[in-house]
Amino acid sequence: MSSTPAPAADGSSERQTKFSGPMPMTIDPEKSYQATISTSAGDMVAFLHPSKAPKTVNNFVNLARYHYYDGLVFHRVINGFMIQGGCPEGSGRGGPGYRFEDELPQPRQYEIGSLAMANAGPNTNGSQFFIVSGPSGVGLPPQYSLFGKLIAGLDVLDAIQKTPTNRQDRPDTDVVINSITIEES
Repeated sequence: MSSTPAPAADGSSERQTKFSGPMPMTIDPEKSYQATISTSAGDMVAFLHPSKAPKTVNNFVNLARYHYYDGLVFHRVINGFMIQGGCPEGSGRGGPGYRFEDELPQPRQYEIGSLAMANAGPNTNGSQFFIVSGPSGVGLPPQYSLFGKLIAGLDVLDAIQKTPTNRQDRPDTDVVINSITIEES
C-alpha cells in the first residue's frame, strides 16, 4: 500500500521528486486525460489511455501534478527511434523511489507518437518514459507499457529527434521539459 499522498488535481501541489511508494490510484479510467508536454523545443499534446493502462496513466498524471517532470531533460534521443525523458538525474538511471508493474500492449501497437514507459526489465516502471519517433520504435517488442499517443506536436517530436547527440545519445544542447499539464474531462 502506498504512503504517498495524492497530489492536488488542479496542479497546485508543491514540486516533489522522491516518493515513499507508488502513487495512490486517483484517476478515473472512465474519464479522458490529456497531457500537454511543454518543452524548450515547443509543445506536444498527448491523449492518455487510462482504460488500457490505468496504473501507468495514474502514475504519469500524478507525477505531472507533482511537477516531477518540470525542468528535466530528454536525456536519450535516437533519430528514427525515440526520445526519452523523466530521469531526475538526467543520467537514465534515476527514478521516483519506487517501481510498479507492467501493463503491456499487444504486439505491433506502437506507432510514431506513442508514449511508453522506459524500464530496466519486467515490472520496473518508475518515471522515465519515451515517445516513439520513428520506425525503430514502431518495431519494438511489446515489453514497454503503452499509455498514450501524441495528438499534436509531431513537428516538435521530429525536431527533438534530429537534435545532435553525443556517443551516449544525449543531446549536445539540453532539450528541457518545462512542464507537463494534465487536463481531465
